[in-house]
Amino acid sequence: MPDKNQTDGPNSQFEHATAVMTAQTKPRHLPLYKVLLHNDDGNSIQHVINSLVELTPLNRDDAKSRADEADSSGLSLLLVIHRERAELYEEQLRSKSLVVTIEPAD
Repeated sequence: MPDKNQTDGPNSQFEHATAVMTAQTKPRHLPLYKVLLHNDDGNSIQHVINSLVELTPLNRDDAKSRADEADSSGLSLLLVIHRERAELYEEQLRSKSLVVTIEPAD
């Protein structure tokens, strides 16, 4: 009768390959991108705040802070998130006529 701990068998090669692959494969992280709000003269601060609260995870206080920063300095960092989500936020915020860009977060 074969020993239960015996490593020869149909599954032993699969188990070995899986162990080797797991040891050699590092998890792949999605590159991060900044979502940047730019100051513009076409939108009221209230419209910017309402749009940020509606479309992002920012609460009203954080949205007001970001809008005020963009108004005073010309630019504000809204979020740092993976590229696909950053592109979605950019598109949604632009649909509200906000001036938003994304760039790598390196």
